[in-house]
Amino acid sequence: MRKDIDGFEGLSPEDAERLEQSGMVLSSENRCGSFFQTDQDIRHTSCTYEGIEMLPTAEALKKYDWLRDYYWNLVDKDKDEYTRYVAAQEPRGYTIIAKKGSKNIFPLQTCLFMATDDIQTVHNIIIAEEGAELHLITGCVSSHSVGHGSHYGITEFYVGKDALISTTMIHTWGEDVTVVPRSAARLEENGTFLSNYISMKPVKRVQMYPEARLTGENSVARFSSVILAPEGSELDLGQRAILEAKGTSAELLSRVITRGGTVIARSHIIGGAEETRGHIECKGLILEDGIIHAIPEIEGRLTNTSLSHEAAVGKIARDEIEYLMARGLDEEEATATIIRGFLDVKIQGLPDSLQRQIDAAIDAAEDGF
Repeated sequence: MRKDIDGFEGLSPEDAERLEQSGMVLSSENRCGSFFQTDQDIRHTSCTYEGIEMLPTAEALKKYDWLRDYYWNLVDKDKDEYTRYVAAQEPRGYTIIAKKGSKNIFPLQTCLFMATDDIQTVHNIIIAEEGAELHLITGCVSSHSVGHGSHYGITEFYVGKDALISTTMIHTWGEDVTVVPRSAARLEENGTFLSNYISMKPVKRVQMYPEARLTGENSVARFSSVILAPEGSELDLGQRAILEAKGTSAELLSRVITRGGTVIARSHIIGGAEETRGHIECKGLILEDGIIHAIPEIEGRLTNTSLSHEAAVGKIARDEIEYLMARGLDEEEATATIIRGFLDVKIQGLPDSLQRQIDAAIDAAEDGF
């Protein structure tokens, strides 16, 4: 499958490379659909897979009256100044509806690209109906020529009974760009939600705290984050899972490296139903100056819930470097090898193609180690 994407052809070589580093395939090969928004203009929307529909959100709201029940439903439009700002704009972004029983072998890709110094807004709605399996990769990218700018994004995920949504987001912003996503997910019985977040490039500020509400029995949520904070970057990141139904479980994992930046890594699991399980794991490496502030919270509300957490922040052990140097690596190679292993997060249930995309994004940032 190959289809040229409208808008990609006009990119500079530098910007094309930034998109590719963010998981975008410009030819759309091995992608079952593509969405491309530049600033506030939607340049391309296509999906070739029968059973999955992707539309600009404004068009989807006109086409389906019932979609109004999903719009500003999980995220409160009055949550803060950023949600109110987005609510005051014409809807941008995309809506994806995976019909009952559908399953995409090749992932959908969506690209939110900032080409000018301005504010970009999006509102995405993603629905997987009963038994559907939907895989999505999103590249959030600013042009190499962008100075200042802001991105405000709203995303609402609905995981139906026996359905699965995996979403992988790779950020490649600029060092003077502010990013404020607001997202939430709701899971029905036996639903699975996999959320992966990768940020390895400089950014001025990111502030987000996605939430998954597990309302159906035996549903599962996993959040995985891989973060590199260069000097000048400020990332206030969090994730919350609310276990509201019997047998639900959640796992929140983060790997954080700072090279002079500041990272606040928040995680919160609430065990509010019988036979629920949750685990938080946050590990941080301080390579140079910088701050990593890990805040794991577990909140049990009854006796039959099992919650745990572990957090560790430190530096690379000298004996590990010397061990590798004794086997022929120089110090720089030994350090890079250790960091690469530290960031190696294998995500259960993720297609191999998306796992390779995550690995490639980490490899591309290796010079920043």
